[in-house]
Amino acid sequence: MAEQNYADKYDLNDPQQLAEACAEALLADDPLTQELKMTVVKVGPGYAELTMPVQDWMTNGHNTCHGGMIFSLADSAFAFSCNTENHPTVAAGCSIDYISPGHRGDTLTAKANKTHQRGRTGVYDIRVENQKGELIALFRGRSHRIRGVVIPGTDHDTTLPEGR
Repeated sequence: MAEQNYADKYDLNDPQQLAEACAEALLADDPLTQELKMTVVKVGPGYAELTMPVQDWMTNGHNTCHGGMIFSLADSAFAFSCNTENHPTVAAGCSIDYISPGHRGDTLTAKANKTHQRGRTGVYDIRVENQKGELIALFRGRSHRIRGVVIPGTDHDTTLPEGR
């Protein structure tokens, strides 16, 4: 894929526009999110909201949405939210609690929020709901910032603060 000049489309000094540029860059290289028909609905600094339709093939032997599909949606929202500030960030660990089942034909929404950031380590909470606003799952992710930038060609400060 040809490298895009995001500075032509976004004001990378504006935190909201930087978050949007980061989401666009991530989505371009994320075939899983695309294949599962996830949509990035909204992003902001430390925040991402994604939706995913529960397709027939995503159901399990109980005729409900497979937990792995719900996890993938929450994990993608986690990834988008923790990469919104042009710091490449990966998962260090996560957990999920399934509260209610998703069903064939549902549209699930994952809303990911940065709860805490100190140095390279962050904590993000993700809430997954169905189209009725019913709670499906709660996901908590721990993130770790790595060197570099999300937006190719930017001269973002790649020094990382010390911390846990």
